Amino acid sequence: MEIKAAVTFKQSDEFRMEQLELSEPRDDEVLVRIEAVGICHTDLAARDGHLPLPPPPSVFGHEGAGVVEKVGKGVKKVKPGDHVVLGWDFCGECTACKADKYLYCFNFFMHNFNGARPDGSTTLKKGDQVIHGNFFNQSSFASFSLANERNVVKMPKDVPLEMLGPLGCGVMTGAGAVMNSLQAKAGDSIAIFGVGPVGMSAVLAAVVCECAPIVAVDIHEGRLKAAKEFGATHTVNASKEDPVKAIQALTGGGPHFTLECVGNPAVFRQAVDVLPRLGVCGLLGVVPPGTEVSLDMDLIMNGRTVKGILGGDAIPDQFIPELIKLYKKGKFPFDRMITYYPFDEINKAVEDMEKGLVVKPVLRM
Repeated sequence: MEIKAAVTFKQSDEFRMEQLELSEPRDDEVLVRIEAVGICHTDLAARDGHLPLPPPPSVFGHEGAGVVEKVGKGVKKVKPGDHVVLGWDFCGECTACKADKYLYCFNFFMHNFNGARPDGSTTLKKGDQVIHGNFFNQSSFASFSLANERNVVKMPKDVPLEMLGPLGCGVMTGAGAVMNSLQAKAGDSIAIFGVGPVGMSAVLAAVVCECAPIVAVDIHEGRLKAAKEFGATHTVNASKEDPVKAIQALTGGGPHFTLECVGNPAVFRQAVDVLPRLGVCGLLGVVPPGTEVSLDMDLIMNGRTVKGILGGDAIPDQFIPELIKLYKKGKFPFDRMITYYPFDEINKAVEDMEKGLVVKPVLRM
């Protein structure tokens, strides 16, 4: 079928609107009419060649939300007309998947970064030219998206569909890091380095968990102001003061938990150095493969933990509906971080995001 998609034809290039051909769904696949899609830093990392992906031309996008248009004959999870959020794909067969750790699937790259289906078959083309798709098995910078039954999450119809896409990645990652990975509880102190979409979602989750104090660290005053409005008890501008000293002073020696949501080795070092004994640092920031960091081994040996976190250690089919329930109760207002743009203004949305002018841009189709 013919669809409209935002395509990059060169590394670090702007997105260009193109008419493409999308394959029909296979027996285990779901065709989704995209209503809206969030833009995530991972999309930009993919655009800029920082991920192990096939070369462009490519269609990215992995925070899609829409309506099921058609399903393969083997699909039982959803039916046409259902509202869905698209998440990450997984194989369902490896050791991690069998332990319900889907986001750590041993075959993750084949199912999400292959530029095609796991068997190598492609789903997008422009004339005779193959366009790499299946990004996170959705490539939802498009009017229609092809996903697998595994990575669609059914949504209630009494919540605006256009705001739900970020739950599939950034919001799930930040909130899940606090609630699932760290299992923060009332009275635990936490410092969140980087309050973009992931970090801001962590702030919201820290409020839900009744953490105190909640320290937001960033270099953009606008984001720090927003973090305070979302419930951070303190903010630190890392461009104006040493965040390690400032946070240790605020928390009486260091917080129970820190989260690195930037993907910067220097920031990661700060997030570890600020910890007291028995403190835990969660690493969420996306970096190119091979990125190294230098840490003080003596600090780690003295009871500190560094924990890598993907997708907030969530089971999407269970965790995303829980976040929706919290939203309905007024306890998780993630929609307040969203700024909407028309699909055709994707490059403007990316520019505003990179300048720190908005927290979470979402494209409306």
